[in-house]
Amino acid sequence: MSLMVVSVACVGGQDKTFLSAQPSAVVPQGGNVTLRCYYRRGFNNFTNFTLYKDDRSHIPILHSRIFQESFLMGPVTPAHAGTYRCRGSYPHSPTEWSALSDPLAIMVTGVHKKPSLLALPGPLVKSGETVILQCSSDTVFGHFFLHSEVTFEEPLHLFGELHGGGSQANYSISPKRSDLPGTYRCYGSSPLCVCTTFSLSIHPLRGRCVDSTSWLL
Repeated sequence: MSLMVVSVACVGGQDKTFLSAQPSAVVPQGGNVTLRCYYRRGFNNFTNFTLYKDDRSHIPILHSRIFQESFLMGPVTPAHAGTYRCRGSYPHSPTEWSALSDPLAIMVTGVHKKPSLLALPGPLVKSGETVILQCSSDTVFGHFFLHSEVTFEEPLHLFGELHGGGSQANYSISPKRSDLPGTYRCYGSSPLCVCTTFSLSIHPLRGRCVDSTSWLL
């Protein structure tokens, strides 16, 4: 009589699953990013987890591998850019695996030429006026991404428009917003890509409150 041993895993736990990227999901080409998989609203990290890349592109280190605590990915290349999800096994029940996390987009910068970023109508904005942040480039970018460490939780997606042989995109911010001051960066993305490989960022615009009636960008 032969004996067959079958291992059964339960998939789809009740806790919400999260995937995080540290220090940021925006990673310069050649840089590193640490991925962690969490549950219970992000308070507990899975001891063991797996990673999935939505576009199914082949990254050998991800294939059929179980990671412990965290995964240091890098040096990153354009092939690492894309949308990732994770699934973890619970410490109290190693055969029970969580549901897939929400998607996390890893964005790789430094692949294309730098765009420029301007504040219009000028660096000094009076109370009641609107600040227009303009990303532009002599390269035709189908997408621009505006990043602020304060104003936006994740890069703001702007669609590029053809302009003078290149491209540009504008974003208006009301000066009444208390979170206007900060550091802004602009990235450009090829019109043919999936918006995850980017140009180098421009030199950041830094903002601070000058007084109650004006903003200096």
